[in-house]
Amino acid sequence: MCGRSKLIFWVLILALFLLPSAGMAARVKDLVSIKGIRPNQLFGYGLIVGLNGTGDKDGTVFTLQALANMLEAMGIHVRPKEVKVNNVAAVMVSATLQPFARIGKKMDVTVSSIGDAKSLQGGTLLLTPLKGVDGRVYALAQGPISVGGFSAGGAAGGGVTKNHPTVGTISGGATVEKEIPLPMEDQKELMFVLNSPDFMTATRIAGAINARFGGTAAKAVDSGTLRFQVPSDLGEGMVQLLAELGNLDVTPDSIAKVIVNERTGTVVIGENVRISQVAVAHGNMTIQIKETKEVSQPLPLAPSSKNAQTSRTEDGVIVTPGGATVVTPQTDVGVEEEKSGLVVLPEGRTVGELVRALNAIGVGPRDLITILQAMKTAGALQAELEII
Repeated sequence: MCGRSKLIFWVLILALFLLPSAGMAARVKDLVSIKGIRPNQLFGYGLIVGLNGTGDKDGTVFTLQALANMLEAMGIHVRPKEVKVNNVAAVMVSATLQPFARIGKKMDVTVSSIGDAKSLQGGTLLLTPLKGVDGRVYALAQGPISVGGFSAGGAAGGGVTKNHPTVGTISGGATVEKEIPLPMEDQKELMFVLNSPDFMTATRIAGAINARFGGTAAKAVDSGTLRFQVPSDLGEGMVQLLAELGNLDVTPDSIAKVIVNERTGTVVIGENVRISQVAVAHGNMTIQIKETKEVSQPLPLAPSSKNAQTSRTEDGVIVTPGGATVVTPQTDVGVEEEKSGLVVLPEGRTVGELVRALNAIGVGPRDLITILQAMKTAGALQAELEII
């Protein structure tokens, strides 16, 4: 087992030892969101100028047209075919408008090249309107770009690239120009949406809210939705009500699940995973193929191939070749099979006990993945097995 695999395996074992016997409580605000209160995605088309010859090539039609249109709007008439755009790049600008964002609030934007620019390093984004899916402008973006990487190359085509130089960010580069109305004070009913739908979690949240505010103000509609009747006497207002409600502690429930990533050898096991009575036998076989090259040289004082001696007989000519140095490959194949280990677990044991038992017979993370898949097929793993 390599060092990295050992580290991953022992981290998994430590995590299983540290799992609490009872679920940990979480705040309601971390488990649900209010229906209708969500972020909105914005996007826009813009131009980056000031690049050091790393912009779009002359054949990029939309960059040429956009630059010509911008100059035309400023009173400068040019023909797109006469414009050189080595220092200009066409980009898509995206941002996220958070709920309750007011006019004048700053937002971070992401700038991505859509042409054949080599790098956006050192460029400045010109004023770009950011629109929502309804086609309305909600923010304006402009400013110098931070790439966090670079690209340098020579005339022969070689070069060095660090990170991803055709995508950059502008911290606080957009300003909100239009608000999305979200009235809260006049609401008589609120719908809470669970981040991870679960009937038990929804029931517990409703119980915690009713215990705090009394009556049956909260009701679980389904596994992912709760209906909350806003009290008529709010007192300090809706904001204070939601702040107090969001700080209530609830122990969330979850289904038994095992997450497996075969590419990295990572296994994540939930605390509710149980195992039926099962016996697991495991043994490793290692096949090692080693190739070496040996040099064969002629005997001392043997004539070389260039000075080969010939002798003529009655039947014809017999050639006695000279000696030559020859490289011959040698292949060694070795097979090593470890002694199989047998693990027997009675019904009701946890995966943590299984992992500890398998660790005792030398099972690594990737072998554990194969064993878990086989146990799921046999019906002994009482959990959902998800392979990513």
